[in-house]
Amino acid sequence: MTNKTLIPIYCTDGEIKAYLAYPYLFNAYGEWIGFVTPKREVYSVYGNYVGWVNNEPRILRKRSYDFQKPRISPPPSPKKIRVPSRHPLVPMLAELGFDTVDVLQDAADLLPTIDVGEFKVDLE
Repeated sequence: MTNKTLIPIYCTDGEIKAYLAYPYLFNAYGEWIGFVTPKREVYSVYGNYVGWVNNEPRILRKRSYDFQKPRISPPPSPKKIRVPSRHPLVPMLAELGFDTVDVLQDAADLLPTIDVGEFKVDLE
């Protein structure tokens, strides 16, 4: 993953909470938390729909969601990445309407690492 461009993903308070090395999403510690489709749809490591990446870039979703998107197969698990120690300045982020939620700020549990979450395979 060292030759891929890392795109910082912001949350509403201006912090960088994730990185996109297309198609993989990583948290601030470099652990795999999801992936992005060519249509900018975001899925968890378990293949569950989470939301979409907008142009700022932030991961957003509608507050009321009917869960009609089917689960999809995730790509092969990538290795952990080294996150950069220096970051670009935070762009001006648009205000969100009441019907839209910033996933990384208000619903980060939708993007667990592969070893955490309600869909984790139990060894017992």
